[in-house]
Amino acid sequence: MNKYSNILMGFGLGVALVCTTGCRDDFADINSSPSQVTVGDPSYLFAMAVMDFDPFDYTYWFYDAPMLTSWTQMAVPTGSFTESSALTTVTGGVNYVRVLKLAHEITYLRSNMSEEDAAKHATTAACVDVLTAYLALSSSDINGDIQFTEAGNALHGGTLTPAYDRIADLYTLWLSQLDNAITVFTTASATDQIFESEQDIVFKGDRAKWAKAANSMKLKIAARLISQDKARALTIASEVANASCGYIDSLADAMLFNKGIVNSSNNDYIYHWSNGFMDGMASNQRIVNFMLKNKDPRVRFQYRKNDWNSKIVQEFYDQGKAIPSYIEENVEYTTTGGKKTFVRWKGMGEPWVRYYGLPVEYNASNNTAVYGEWFDYSNRYKITDENGQSAKTYRPYSMYQHQMVIGRNYNFTMPTPPGGPVITKNDSRPWYGLYLGGGEVNLYLAEFKLLGANLPGTAESYFTQGVKLSVQEYDKAAELNQIAYYGTTYDYDPNEVSIELKSGEIEAMLASADYQLTGSTSEQLEKVYLQQLINFTMYPYDQFVTARRSGLPKFNSQFISRENFASIPVTNFPRRFQTGVPNETSQLYQIQRDAYAAQGYTITGAGDANTSILNSERTWQDQGAPQWGEGPKN
Repeated sequence: MNKYSNILMGFGLGVALVCTTGCRDDFADINSSPSQVTVGDPSYLFAMAVMDFDPFDYTYWFYDAPMLTSWTQMAVPTGSFTESSALTTVTGGVNYVRVLKLAHEITYLRSNMSEEDAAKHATTAACVDVLTAYLALSSSDINGDIQFTEAGNALHGGTLTPAYDRIADLYTLWLSQLDNAITVFTTASATDQIFESEQDIVFKGDRAKWAKAANSMKLKIAARLISQDKARALTIASEVANASCGYIDSLADAMLFNKGIVNSSNNDYIYHWSNGFMDGMASNQRIVNFMLKNKDPRVRFQYRKNDWNSKIVQEFYDQGKAIPSYIEENVEYTTTGGKKTFVRWKGMGEPWVRYYGLPVEYNASNNTAVYGEWFDYSNRYKITDENGQSAKTYRPYSMYQHQMVIGRNYNFTMPTPPGGPVITKNDSRPWYGLYLGGGEVNLYLAEFKLLGANLPGTAESYFTQGVKLSVQEYDKAAELNQIAYYGTTYDYDPNEVSIELKSGEIEAMLASADYQLTGSTSEQLEKVYLQQLINFTMYPYDQFVTARRSGLPKFNSQFISRENFASIPVTNFPRRFQTGVPNETSQLYQIQRDAYAAQGYTITGAGDANTSILNSERTWQDQGAPQWGEGPKN
């Protein structure tokens, strides 16, 4: 039996567990088959927890990400920024309770074992604690206090009306759980542990890597403590950097995995999902231009090539049609008899010339005289087939790279002229998620070093290593997810260039002044935070938290600047999600109201236009942080 079959078997055991544990009676005892599973196996519950571990689910990307990236200006609405860009539509949050329930289940099972047998499952329990803390932390980022310590345990005598825990208390709890997990991973004898590598699709039973991951996760909490308890944050950073277990500091140690190759469940565990996301948001021109200026390869993995390959350019020329001026600036052509012929790409050449972001300016879509080439392209730039039929338009700017998030049969279709060949790629492929890597970890360490933490390395060394690993991790994820143009050009356009990481590209990028940790401490901090923001392009929650606590992008920055909209003051851009209006018929009605009151929240529903409330009434970890665009306070 292969490892994926073993993992999926755990689902059945988990179902049996829920149906049998705690509800057996004498009749069941008498009539039970001796071969029937009545007690769950913690190893299989761990496998199930990994399957349910999804911080990047469909609602996260489809609903939350467009709002978060609008508020931070890390992306641009395809209809340009307007008054609605500051509004909220739904209540966000990561589903952590599914994994939390399994953590409680494992605790219950171990409590009914002998001390010796319970100790054999310590590693399994520690792994699930790490996964649970990861998910719950993300949910608390945008909602504030959450239900945790009393949540998900009703099956074993817990309450159906769990209280809300304060964020400050949860940070302490999660740090303690991570420390305990590290102790288990590093001290428990491997021979005494029931921890099958076949059940561990994250690190294949490598407890040393689990220890590094748990240790690295402490930095995520430390980063969120900066505005409330800087001294404690720096102490945590020092503990992480000096820990004997180490931290994620190589591509091989990254938390990068897929959940299998066969999906036997109604839940799309393996392929993630197949629907589009962020279709109303595009790349930010200022960010893309910054990355292009510095030849940052990540632009190719985070965003998609635009539709204007050389064949499309030539077809427009053949039909005597104009093309966007910013694209034509990169085209070398000859003119014969009034007709243009494409010769080659100028400037940075392929693939770089295929990446453009949308202008950030307010209500730009209505200013067609200035921005029509961007926002009115579907009317301005059309070509037809030889019969004047089948009119097609071609997107001139770059959207988010769907294939880094979507598995299954994501259909990529090569841009071709009307009546041209149909070239598609729709292979069935499992999805690989990058959850925690050395890029993120080292950039945290660079930040903490600049803020005064006692770390063995220099801020520059952490910064350089962080950027390098971030590029390598994105490249690896792009390869595993088989994104379009990775390692191939599909033999259509002779001027097309594939997008995989090329030899010497990282070195060339790091040679750029913007990617070197020089200048004043303030300038260095800005460089570090900007790299964190770029690294988190495919992690909207983390990107939001970083922008919120750093005040970046900063107004009038020499690197990447935030636009200060006169029509929407920054005090009207939310810093948390709305509460949602408690249901008076719910058992949680008063609990929720009390929890919101304790945090100083006004109750707000979806679509509430008073966004200043969501800016001023901040989550605990956000209190005292800089306003949007102000830049770091530290």
